[in-house]
Parts: sequence; structure tokens; C-alpha cells
Amino acid sequence: MIEVDRLTKYYGPVAAIRDVSFSVEKGQIVGFLGPNGAGKTTTMRILSCYMPASSGTARVAGYDVFEQSLEVRRRIGYLPENVPLYGDLTVAAYLDFVADAKGLGRAERRRRIGEVMERCRIEDVEGRLIGRLSKGYRQRVGLAQALIADPEVLILDEPTIGLDPKQIIEIRALIKSLAGEHTVILSTHILPEVSMVCEGVVIIHRGRIVASGSLDRLMEELSPVARVQVQVEGPPELVSASLRALRGVTGVESRGVTDGVGTFVVEAERARDIRRDLVQLVTEQRWGLLELRPVGFSLEDLFIRVVTGEEHEETGEEGSDVAQAAGPRSERRPEGRRPEAPRADGQRRDQMDNQPRESEEEPRA
Repeated sequence: MIEVDRLTKYYGPVAAIRDVSFSVEKGQIVGFLGPNGAGKTTTMRILSCYMPASSGTARVAGYDVFEQSLEVRRRIGYLPENVPLYGDLTVAAYLDFVADAKGLGRAERRRRIGEVMERCRIEDVEGRLIGRLSKGYRQRVGLAQALIADPEVLILDEPTIGLDPKQIIEIRALIKSLAGEHTVILSTHILPEVSMVCEGVVIIHRGRIVASGSLDRLMEELSPVARVQVQVEGPPELVSASLRALRGVTGVESRGVTDGVGTFVVEAERARDIRRDLVQLVTEQRWGLLELRPVGFSLEDLFIRVVTGEEHEETGEEGSDVAQAAGPRSERRPEGRRPEAPRADGQRRDQMDNQPRESEEEPRA
């Protein structure tokens, strides 16, 4: 449904994104995750036909976002980070305006406005001016306008930013309910948002994709170690030292001692199951084993590993397999780069590269 291949965007000599490639299957909700300034908004703007790429291709619902932008626009709903609402219109009047702009007939407009207001739970404010709504309600109106034409693809850029905890929970539940009916790409820098809402994740850092895939597969493939948690009744320092000495153990983290019982998280080489050795150690030392269970990696663990690996790769240090596989990174436009062929209207993509940006993603020198 969404196919991105080697997408690059320059602002002057600086690359905001470089060689970005990923795909999203029909009906999936995929998180586009990265820190502020990583290139998320630039990518979302290219996918929504708001701005052209400098090179590379992107297809949405089978149409090229540059060569067939009108067809793409007919098939997407876009919720930008800063929703362009008209504060002097009522909710119902604004949605009617958007539906009319999308080409819906009068009867179809009435039907769709009723459906999206019910789904986004804004029926009770349909007659109120948008400028007098709370941030949470304005965000709901923004999502309603993205849904008004029943698009195949939804592009959501930081949909919960600035909301209070209750509003965040409500918006996340609403987005999750869209799975299957719509293909959703959700841009965010909030880790829990991805783990709670999305089936897959694409991680971008400093303009480059450093990991992508289903959350379960990434946890499996990108975690070089296995972890188990044990609770042992015995001398804490001796227990910790003995655990570290076991074959295949790469690290031991102490998580405190309560009433003589220490809790430890033991990391070991993934290919080696150390549970038998742990039991044997505790038995031989005549300690008490109160707990032994596997501990999974969180999305935060994964994010830190791939981002740290990318930074190590850039400084010449040994980093993660993901960062090493990504290859060398260049931030600046290659000298002597051949300009692209002119479009039918005589304008090249690289002639559009210096248009002003309205995002937090400032070009890096």
C-alpha cells in the first residue's frame, strides 16, 4: 500500500533524509519512530504530496507521489502535526467544507459527516466554534477531517502531541480501531505510542532508517542477548559474582535486595540457554531459588540499541549490526550530482529543494 524506495531530501547542501526505504502493507498500522529532528515530518510531507523529494520514489496505493500526486491525494487522509483548522467555523461547517473540497456530493457529505463525528466522538460539539474547543477536541476534529473521504491510507504526524493523559488514551484507542479498514502510518517520537497502537515500526535516526519490521521480529533479531530474571536467597555480592562467572553470561544487573532475597537480571548469549546452569549453581551453593523467568526486551531497549549503534558507527566505533548494515552516512549533497530531468511544466525537483520548512526539523550543518 505504501512503498518508499531510496527517498532523499536536500535543503540546500544538507540532507534532511537520505536513502529512506520501507513499506507498509494494506490494513497495517505502522509507527514511524524517531527523535525530534530525525526526518519524520519531512518524510510525511513527501508522502502526502506536500513537497517533492530530491531523489528516490514513493508510491501510495499504487500511485507515484510526484508523478501522480492528484491520484495520491484522492486516496489519503493527512493529519499534520499542527492541524490547519479554521477557528471561526463550527465543527459541522468545517467538516462540510472539507468534504466539499474532497468532491463529495451533498447527500454523501451529510452521511460521511455524521459517520466521522460519531466515530471521533465530536457530535456534542458539532455546533461550536472550533476556536473555542479544547486541544483534545481540536485533535479529534483534525482526525475527522482526515477520515471524511474514507481514504485508503491515513498519514498521521504526531497525533497525540500536546494532549493530556486522558485525551492521549482516547486518541490512541480511536487510531487502533482503524486497523484493517485503513492503512495507517503514524509518525511519533513517543515510544509507548508505537508499542500500544502499532503492529510494525520503522525507526529513523538522523535522516536514515536504522531498523524496520514487526515489533516481535525486531525484538528477536536485533536483541543480541537473552535475559532471565532470578530471585536468589543468598549473599548478594557473592551471588552476583557467581552469576557473572557462568559461561555465556554477558552481564548481570542487580535490582535490589529485600529480606535477604536478591533480584538479578542476567544477560547471556542468545544461542545459549543458561537456565540449567543457573539452577545448578544455586543448588550447589545451597542458596534458595525463588524465581527464574525470561525477561523480554522493551521497545525502549530496542530503540536505544539501534540508535546507539548508529552513533557508534558514525564515530568509527563498533556499533550494532543494524547500524553497520546501513552503511556509511553522508549528510551533504554529493558534489557534481546530476540534476533530474525536467518535469512537464519545466520545473525540476531539485529546483524546489530550497523552499522554507515549517517543522521543528531544522537542517543540520
